[in-house]
Amino acid sequence: MADVSANEPGTSQPTEKEVMAQQFVDEPTFNEHGEPHRPSGWMYKSFRLGFLYIPWYASPRFQLAMVSFVCFMCPGMFNALSGLGGGGKQDKTLANEMNIALYSTFAVVGFFAGTIVNRIGIRLSLSIGGIGYCIYSISLLVSVHHNVRGFNIFAGALLGVCAGILWSAQGAIMLSYPNEQKKGAYFAWFWGIFNVGACVGSLIALGTNIDVKEAVDVSDGTYIAFIVLMAFGAVLALMLCNGTRVIRSDGSRVVMKKNPSWQSELIGLWETIKFDPYVVLLFPMFWSSNWFYTYQQNAVNGAYFNTRTKPLNGFLYWFAQIIGAMVLGPLLDLKYFRRSVRAKASLVGLFIVTMAVWGGGYAWQKHYTRADVNPKNGWKGWDWTTPGFVGPMFLYFFYGLYDSLWQGCVYWYMGALSNSGRRSANVVGFYKGIQSAGAAVMWSLDRDETPYMNELISNWALLCGSLVIAAPLIFLRIKDTVDIQEDLQNTGETIEEVLPEGHPEKRASVS
Repeated sequence: MADVSANEPGTSQPTEKEVMAQQFVDEPTFNEHGEPHRPSGWMYKSFRLGFLYIPWYASPRFQLAMVSFVCFMCPGMFNALSGLGGGGKQDKTLANEMNIALYSTFAVVGFFAGTIVNRIGIRLSLSIGGIGYCIYSISLLVSVHHNVRGFNIFAGALLGVCAGILWSAQGAIMLSYPNEQKKGAYFAWFWGIFNVGACVGSLIALGTNIDVKEAVDVSDGTYIAFIVLMAFGAVLALMLCNGTRVIRSDGSRVVMKKNPSWQSELIGLWETIKFDPYVVLLFPMFWSSNWFYTYQQNAVNGAYFNTRTKPLNGFLYWFAQIIGAMVLGPLLDLKYFRRSVRAKASLVGLFIVTMAVWGGGYAWQKHYTRADVNPKNGWKGWDWTTPGFVGPMFLYFFYGLYDSLWQGCVYWYMGALSNSGRRSANVVGFYKGIQSAGAAVMWSLDRDETPYMNELISNWALLCGSLVIAAPLIFLRIKDTVDIQEDLQNTGETIEEVLPEGHPEKRASVS
């Protein structure tokens, strides 16, 4: 093996990825276990504990598991808290204002978050994101005992900044780390673990409010539990490795920008659109993807049920997300059909499910208005012991199932357009930015007491319309595979640096 540590005077030092690529020179392609050779070092050693196989630390699977647990602790707990309606407070005004600030800054920062992630790295991006969630929950706890509206609004705006960075980093991992054939499975693993966090958070809220049959604020203990878990998630993020060190099971590496600068990554935003302008046809799907949370959490769960029943519904909602992801992921990866065929089928299936679920929601929403469920008018909120509870409970369950199907398809469509870590971070940044702009508008409409039926119709129309707009991209632009040369454009990397000797794509490129 060549000595990569020695350099002639006046020559530049090799990059980390060039050093790692050099370690494969003159070595056999596969070891005695049939695995491609990996560089030496503890982070590239896999092992077994009985029947349990533990992949190497710098593997896509291990890194995805870690980022899943970070999201379990941070946005997972945030989802559980938000799912209570009003951030756990009976008066939803403050939470609406915090969420307007949150999603307004999220929309701006999210659009440019890919630049930040590509510049500072995955690990630091995720940790910064976790800190924002912790401060948000602290501000809600303080607001129970003191009027700190300024702090609350600041915490919401800060979380928007932090969450934009966190989700762009998460998306880059989920879309660019796995091989093309496993992107649906990776979504299922991530979304399942992430939503276990929301389930646990809902159970915490249920346990601390089990005897509260009125519609009141949740207890201090609920907030404290969320704060501790979110802080742990922010620390856990620091234990990940950055994408330049990750090696897949076939020996290939993640395509990243070599020596990124702030200027190169800002230019990269434009290059992402220029690479495939059709991606703008997904923007309405991005806008719609958080629009329905406000209606579901405030108009259904927050408005109609009492304090102890809300977290039960929340648990079922997030549990349904796990089921939906576990069903959808393998279907999107089915090897019996070409990826282009699976993409078309998923769009048609998603349209049918949209009509069914929101048609059921329309039938339920005809039963009440804002005035009917206003506590000032004597409304006490349904309990799980109330006759007829099973109907809306199942509706809320299917709302959660639908959310996982929508988000899963959007992520899979984005992942089908590119395998580049740099480009994926930028596209996910667009996704989260536009998504958050839509959420900010919807939270402001709810703050202004838009009729619940109007909110539902807006959801139904936006979701169906955005599927129609996305159809040309799904039917015409999603290919069965993305050529490695397309992913390498404008990154400064070469095939030799990202593919090992003997890799099928490398041989095809040479020929």
